[in-house]
Amino acid sequence: MDPYTSFKKLKQSERRDTDYHIERRIGSSGIAILSIHGGEIEPGTTRIADAIAGAGHSFYSFEGIKSGGNLALHITSTCFDEPSAMEIVCQSDIIVSIHGSARKEPVVHLGGLDVELKNRIRDKLRDAGFQITECSGPPFGGADHANICNLCGRGMGVQMEISRGLRSLMFRDLTPEGRKHQTKLFAEFTQAVREALEPFAAIYAETHPLDGTD
Repeated sequence: MDPYTSFKKLKQSERRDTDYHIERRIGSSGIAILSIHGGEIEPGTTRIADAIAGAGHSFYSFEGIKSGGNLALHITSTCFDEPSAMEIVCQSDIIVSIHGSARKEPVVHLGGLDVELKNRIRDKLRDAGFQITECSGPPFGGADHANICNLCGRGMGVQMEISRGLRSLMFRDLTPEGRKHQTKLFAEFTQAVREALEPFAAIYAETHPLDGTD
């Protein structure tokens, strides 16, 4: 069980920019890419989420930066309520939440309530040669309406659990220094997810014209 059941409780014991770090930026696509267990909690998920978000999508990462014991910073997805994350969530129509499982085989577990987007991500990743498993129940299902991936405007999002085995192939290694060096597989993975998101971003652009345009 996680030591902290809310960000408020975590903040009482852990120090920002000493024990954890928060990074975020606001995009214009109506889509947010989250890594709520980033940094040393689930290594590699921050960089994967950042690359998928690029310049157009919103990006949020809660990163463990302690010298050890970063798993204690894990707040489960149905309880994660850090205020700046919730601000992005409330502003977004679509959420893709990036996580890391401990499994050794190179596989992605897809969950969440947004079946249309989940199917498109599945197809794009399979076309790129990745092994995909779809989940509807614990531990990777992401089907709880309180899960942060489902709190967006559509009321449904996608949760991606990327195994440690696959993440280790995306970087030189999963150390902080090794994660600065991405492999070709990293680019293929993040590009496939970005391509899956393109039609959803296009629909948002059509229905949410910029201020001052017809």
